[in-house]
Amino acid sequence: MSQRRPPIEVGWREWVALPELGVPTIRAKVDTGADSSSLHAFNIERFEREGIEMIRFEVHPKRRSGKQAVRCEAPVVMERTVRNPGGRSELRPVISTPIIINGVQIRATINLTERDEMTFRMLIGRRTLRGRFVVNPGRSYLGSKPEPLPK
Repeated sequence: MSQRRPPIEVGWREWVALPELGVPTIRAKVDTGADSSSLHAFNIERFEREGIEMIRFEVHPKRRSGKQAVRCEAPVVMERTVRNPGGRSELRPVISTPIIINGVQIRATINLTERDEMTFRMLIGRRTLRGRFVVNPGRSYLGSKPEPLPK
């Protein structure tokens, strides 16, 4: 009989790494009010590779900085209707990728959207947190900042 691990405590904001996308660190808001996780993406381009729907996009990992952009590619796993902060429904592409939160790597589904005007470039929603993490709203950055990805 396997034992279930106790949930890992995270703060209301955390450092996150997206290793398959080449994003070494990004500040994320841990948002229990959001069902799904979202990542700021721009220059979004859909294409097909060997019969698989793909998406190419860029990410600004640093808040308030448009200088550093990371170019990413991933298969599109679905499209999801998401309510934006203004209350309007949007159809967004969704990818599945490993993320590292507080030293723990998990696979997460993440929708892509333009979040340039938002304070955080990434939101971690309930689907990603469920069963693995518990949020302490009075704490921040409980995990250390991820190391740069190897070149």
